[in-house]
Amino acid sequence: MDISPSTELQSYLDDLDEFIENEIKPLEEEHIEYFDKRREHARTDWDSGGEPDEEWLELLQEMRERADEAGFFRFALPEEVGGDEGSNFAMAVIREHLANKGLGLHNVLQNEASVVGNTVFPQILLRFGTDEQQEMIEDVITGETGVAFGLTEPDHGSDATWMDTTAERDGDEWIINGAKRWNSGMHAAEYDLVFARTSGEDGDADGITAFLVPTDTDGFEVDYFWWTFNMPTDHAEVSIDDVRVPDSAILGEEGQGLHIAQFFVHENRIRQAAASLGAAQFCIDEAVDYANERETWGKPISRRQAIQFPLAELHTEAEMLRNTIRKTARLLDDEGEMVTESESSISQLVAMCNYKANDLVCRAADRAMQVHGGVGYSRHKPFEHIYRHHRRYRITEGSEEIQKRRVAGHLFDFI
Repeated sequence: MDISPSTELQSYLDDLDEFIENEIKPLEEEHIEYFDKRREHARTDWDSGGEPDEEWLELLQEMRERADEAGFFRFALPEEVGGDEGSNFAMAVIREHLANKGLGLHNVLQNEASVVGNTVFPQILLRFGTDEQQEMIEDVITGETGVAFGLTEPDHGSDATWMDTTAERDGDEWIINGAKRWNSGMHAAEYDLVFARTSGEDGDADGITAFLVPTDTDGFEVDYFWWTFNMPTDHAEVSIDDVRVPDSAILGEEGQGLHIAQFFVHENRIRQAAASLGAAQFCIDEAVDYANERETWGKPISRRQAIQFPLAELHTEAEMLRNTIRKTARLLDDEGEMVTESESSISQLVAMCNYKANDLVCRAADRAMQVHGGVGYSRHKPFEHIYRHHRRYRITEGSEEIQKRRVAGHLFDFI
């Protein structure tokens, strides 16, 4: 299996680099406070619940608009909405490439904002939405309409089939009651994709329905935003009390909402693994460069095995992981779209890639700090930000324990 980028894809990366250098870097330098040692403070509106600062969001929107105008932003989307039908393999290569450049306006993972968009919600609407719901796709792509994701609850995380939020039919309407935690994207959402049990029992995969709930609906309240390891935050605590929505608010089929949730996380996992790999390689490369420059007792510290061996091990892991990620992305493309992970043994490869990449980037960032010494611990270097950002992915979108369980399920044949 060929896992090297094609001539066409390499040409795309070259064009992308030129665009970033000419259009995005100058914009970044005009607003350098969002990327240097002040980044967390500058990006956060501390007096407004820790949400992203409005000027920071405007800068991200400017980046997206420039990327869209240049023809890069919609790469992964279908042609019918202006995309290039970008493959899983191409997106894996691109996401790694962008993260390997380090911190910058070209690829702000904390906000899932990138010159090449990771546009999962438009794909969900295309795949599962009604004709009426699909009318909002263009506004979702451009950022005019924000959609939040409400799956996790105060008492339920990875065990999504055990859900306290319920929806009961009342004529041609539904009454939703419950609560959501880590409700992502709520800071700029006109709709929340709320998952609620409409039939069945705790533990049943069927019987959970996805609803597109307008956030200004009576009874829908954002209680507060959780302050997280990396700020700003977009993760809200939400109360849903007798919220009424019409039958047309259902996204996909009634009782089959977990298919949408699994599609969402599965689309993200291989791309997110590639991004973590790229960030890990950046940390490794920066540590190597510094070790070649920094001298102690008259010699570069790169001459010492205490520096060499940990970086050699990380570099080896990165190379092996790169091969597995690209192989898995190729297999995903060959098999076609999967709605649920259980439909294919490839899901265990996705799980392998995801939890190993997230673990690797945390260790690579930590090692880069150690190699750089005191300055590596400071916010003047990017490693603390990379660590704090990527540490979340060992928990979110399927914790590493859940990913290992999936691998074990195939290994021991209990899934």
